[in-house]
Amino acid sequence: MNNLKRDSIDFGKAKIEPLFQSIFIPTLLSMVFASLYTVADGIFVGQGVGSDALAAINIVSPVFLITTGISLMFGVGASVVASIHLAQGNNKAAGINVTQAFEVASLLMILLAVAIYVFRIPFLRLLGCSDVLMQLAQDYLTLILPGCVFIISQMIGTFVIRLDGSPKFAASLEIIPGILNIILDWLFVFPMHMGVTGSALASTLCCGVASAMVMWYMFFRSKTIRLCKLRLTLTSLYLTVRNISYMVRCGFSSMLGELAMSMILLAGNYVFIRELGEDGVAAFCVACYLYPIVFMVNNAVAQSAQPIISFNYGAGNTGRVREAFRLSLRTAAICGVLATLVLILGAKPLIGLFLHAGSRPYEIAIAGLPWFAVSAIFFALNVAIIGYYQSIEQNTRATVYMLLRGLVFLVPAFILMPMLVFPQGMWLAVPVSECLTLVVILLTRRRTVLSN
Repeated sequence: MNNLKRDSIDFGKAKIEPLFQSIFIPTLLSMVFASLYTVADGIFVGQGVGSDALAAINIVSPVFLITTGISLMFGVGASVVASIHLAQGNNKAAGINVTQAFEVASLLMILLAVAIYVFRIPFLRLLGCSDVLMQLAQDYLTLILPGCVFIISQMIGTFVIRLDGSPKFAASLEIIPGILNIILDWLFVFPMHMGVTGSALASTLCCGVASAMVMWYMFFRSKTIRLCKLRLTLTSLYLTVRNISYMVRCGFSSMLGELAMSMILLAGNYVFIRELGEDGVAAFCVACYLYPIVFMVNNAVAQSAQPIISFNYGAGNTGRVREAFRLSLRTAAICGVLATLVLILGAKPLIGLFLHAGSRPYEIAIAGLPWFAVSAIFFALNVAIIGYYQSIEQNTRATVYMLLRGLVFLVPAFILMPMLVFPQGMWLAVPVSECLTLVVILLTRRRTVLSN
């Protein structure tokens, strides 16, 4: 356990609240920076290229979310498994699991990126792209795919480096590329007039920088979790498949969380373009740029609690597990309320960053964003609770809850809510889905390690 005391971190003995804060603060800063440079990307494109460009990026956005879903699945899975190994003093097994996660996830993303590029036109049609937006969407997609491969190592590395006891360096994986992305976005979109192509290129370059930082850390600075060379024997391949299967089960609900975001985009794009055309998608895009900030903040809560909960769960310290979960739940509730208030009270200035005041997309967004903002409260609590179940290996429960909010409730809500109340129903689909999920979680709760 002493090997885990990097940046004064001891997952097994340090007081829970200061320990949580030491991880949460840098993690939150990194997540906020990640969100801000995504927002900056939307601002530059909206102001420098136009609302159609924003709509085209929103059509392509599910690709990003699929990528981060794969990253989270392997990152959470590897982190949970490695945490338990470290708690039991088996550092070598932790290193093997992490190496397997890096290699298999990267290979999977490369294959997926190639397939998407080859079938890009039917793929974009599947995402709801119209003829008006097709060329812009293709231009953006082509250059963003290499960046998706880099995101894999960046995000898995964030989990591993945080577990290795270096949350500040993990935070820098978002902060440094984020600042660089803002600079390159401005340069490529405004002085160089590269449009959506410039925006995609800026993102890909910055993801490459973050990936390089991860590899540098893992090879030259890591003290507890080290990458290792995997053997190519049949036994080694069998063990890799077995370990990856278990990691996937541990992190599958995290991937479903990103796929839920993809479903929000996909279903929303279909409904908004059908009812309000390209202007409707551009308005919905503003919500989709702002909502990841809510997601990132609450994901920071869950990710900060995860290594504490997993480590102590593996060590059998149920009292510390209970304390860490309750702290994460309180923090998530506060973050959810604050996010809702900011999105409601600051709707006009926030929307004005992306769209020109007085334009039709602007007016649609002004009318709808406050309704959409209510989802933040329910979303925050859902993420904290689901993250807890992942951390203690109750993967089935976590997966079921993710399916409820990302598919079972969401799709019918997007279909039915506009019929019940129009146009507010389109914006209320997400809050209704998150609220129903929280109700189910509360109704189906049972005695777990929390009550032991």
